[in-house]
Amino acid sequence: MSSSVGSLTISQLKEAYLKGSLSPTDAVSELINEIEARDSDIRAYISIDKESALESATNADISKPLGGIPIAIKDLINVEGQNCSCASQILKNSYTSTYDATAIYKLKSNGAIPLGRVNMDEFAMGSSTENSGFHITKNPWDLSRIPGGSSGGSAACVANDTAIASLGSDTGGSIRQPASFCGVVGLKPSYGTVSRYGLVAFASSLDQIGPITKSSKDAALLLSAISGKDSLDSTSIDNHDKDLLSKLDGNISGMKIGMPKEYFTDGIDSEVLKCVNNAIKNLQDLGAEIIEISLPHTEYAISTYYIIATAEASANLARFDAVRYGNRSPDPENIIDHYIKSRSEGFGPEVKRRIILGTYVLSSGYNDAYYVKAQKVRTLIRNDFKNAFDKVDAIISPTAPTPAFKIGQMSKDPLEMYLADIFTIAANLSGICGISTPCGFVDTSDGKSIPVGLQILGPPMKESSILRIADAYEQSTDWLSIKPYR
Repeated sequence: MSSSVGSLTISQLKEAYLKGSLSPTDAVSELINEIEARDSDIRAYISIDKESALESATNADISKPLGGIPIAIKDLINVEGQNCSCASQILKNSYTSTYDATAIYKLKSNGAIPLGRVNMDEFAMGSSTENSGFHITKNPWDLSRIPGGSSGGSAACVANDTAIASLGSDTGGSIRQPASFCGVVGLKPSYGTVSRYGLVAFASSLDQIGPITKSSKDAALLLSAISGKDSLDSTSIDNHDKDLLSKLDGNISGMKIGMPKEYFTDGIDSEVLKCVNNAIKNLQDLGAEIIEISLPHTEYAISTYYIIATAEASANLARFDAVRYGNRSPDPENIIDHYIKSRSEGFGPEVKRRIILGTYVLSSGYNDAYYVKAQKVRTLIRNDFKNAFDKVDAIISPTAPTPAFKIGQMSKDPLEMYLADIFTIAANLSGICGISTPCGFVDTSDGKSIPVGLQILGPPMKESSILRIADAYEQSTDWLSIKPYR
């Protein structure tokens, strides 16, 4: 088990700074050394901005909320001066960010240090990080398994103690699912809570930046720093729960938590279900009231999501035409040939698949049959949650129906991979908040123990409620103290 700088939480590292037992320069230097020594088999990182990070550490103001705290950044969030490739060959070494995303600006304003860029499924399209245009990231608990996706690198580096915390993005579960698979905490804020300015868009009505951390307290610290209204993003809104940390008092007595019957089905791995049921019993012991509820349109969530998400993706990725930057095919015959060859060579198979599907559902004659109908069903799903939250404060379920699967196990069957997101995508369709926190381990046939995540969903702008529940649960268990042994 690690006892390094990388094993510290944000709170612990802040305390070390204030006591004078550690300086930001020492912490960043040690963390860089740990990455270089221990990331070679996990491969969570794409790049490390050593010089800039060390310079920022030297000038760090530790009196700020995140003063001197190094943060790993998913490779689709713009950081000024760093290459932003979205883990795609079409942007590899061809685009250097000229500005900071608003989330990065706010991190820096609060004293944090963007440390390095971490791997992901290309353009955030995937659930395993196998779709990266560069390399596959592996799960620190079992190197034969995936870390989840699309924020696989973000979760893997936090689990591997080669990052204090990280930023990811969640379009259909891309923060929560890898957090579940890697045994860390992943928070998807309500839509609009964090500005999307500077986030390379996959699906604009679904995307949301959020933290992946070693505890819910750390998630609250990061979210408080990066949330709020932004004039550069018209969809951003004010989060009235500014001081999230003060809400984490360990007391959930009297809170009503819903168990949707549609989320506890025969398709869940029996050992995963056992872990989640034990967590539910624990929450009851802490004073929460568990109530069975129904989300009747759950069965339509997958198909609805993959129509809306791919439609928006096809429009958003049209900008990557290799004219101003990006992969350029040599010696095209004409401009049309240039577009076709450059995009065909630069985009990976999953991205191509989603662009083609999205273009199809938006095309003349099919728009009403697919896209318009999907938007109507989206409203029904959103209303399901609204009705449920009239009765309960939060909703619980497994984060994923299975633990992390083997590398290559689902890569030949995209539909099977899509179905693995059944418990996470509805939150994005509805714009509500959600968090995954570890709730136990499953023993594999090859003698490994791999983590299981508990998902807690809350109404829009009620991050304080789900963080409160997750934190109370974490305080009553020791799951977060268990680290991968390698």
